[in-house]
Order: sequence, then C-alpha cells, then structure tokens
Amino acid sequence: MKSFFKPVLIASLLATAGFAAFSQVPAAGQDCMMGQGAMYGGMHHERMGKFDPAKMQARMDQRSAALKAQLKLTPAQETAWTTFTAAMKPPAAMMANRPDYAELIKLPTPERIDKMKALHTQRMADMTAAMEQRGEATKAFYAVLTPEQQKVFDAGTARHFGSVGRKGGHMGHMGVPAPKQ
Repeated sequence: MKSFFKPVLIASLLATAGFAAFSQVPAAGQDCMMGQGAMYGGMHHERMGKFDPAKMQARMDQRSAALKAQLKLTPAQETAWTTFTAAMKPPAAMMANRPDYAELIKLPTPERIDKMKALHTQRMADMTAAMEQRGEATKAFYAVLTPEQQKVFDAGTARHFGSVGRKGGHMGHMGVPAPKQ
C-alpha cells in the first residue's frame, strides 16, 4: 500500500499545481487571446515596423549577382536577364501598403474584422498578380537559357526553396522534400 500511495500523492500534487497555473487570469493589460500578437510575445506588429526594404533589396541583389555569375550569360542573354530581374523586384506599392494598426485598434471589432478582410483580399489579389508576372518572366528567361544554364538555374532556385522546408519553415509542413546536395 505504501508504494502505491506515494506516486498517487505526487501525481495529484502535480495535477493540482498544473490546473492552478493553467487557470490563472491574465493581469490587466495583457491579451487573453492567443492571436498572432500573443504568439510573438505581443510584439508582432511592433516588429513589423522594423522591416528594412533596403536590406531586403541588398540581399536580393546579392543573390541575383551570384546567380548571374553562375549562369555565365552571353551578351545576347543580357536583355532577357535585365527583364527577368526587373520582374523579380517586389512592387513598391505592395511593400509600402501596410495597414495602420494604431487606427485599426480604434475601430469596433466588427468594423475591424471587415477592414482586415478587405485589406487581406486586396493584398492577396496584388500578390497573385505579382506572382503571375514573375512566373511569366521566369519562363521567358528560362527559354533563352542553354540546357546547361537551365540546370544551373534549376539548382539555384530549387536549393533556396528546399532550404525553407529543410529548416522547418513555412514550407516544411507541406512535405516538400529538400534536394539532395
């Protein structure tokens, strides 16, 4: 009986402590919903303000220059490259068109939901149009590459896509296998 009583007592104490911790009411001023802001320590919208388009553009330019060097483009392919890289740049309107969260917070919840839905719908339409433009530009550029350059291009673009899934990022849940290196 002694050996049975001790583990049951310990389990009961742990369960009681767990329920007590779980049932705590948040302090005043703390979010009680697990929205995006709460998941990121309540700092999600504040971090969005630190986005630096110049740094993003510098990284894109660096990757673009590395790919261009690997492709060993001929002078006849330069025009297609310029068209391709211009199409890959994110539209300035999409980058600058961010919701004013301070204004959204002031709206009543039903109006805020409707406003966020409208913003989301517009953003998705803009993103779809940009993706279609980039897809067509990529196909046009790919068509002017030699078979050897196409292999280099495939490896360069697939490696970036695969690294997202390998790291367990937003594509990791889709089951996209990482390319063998």
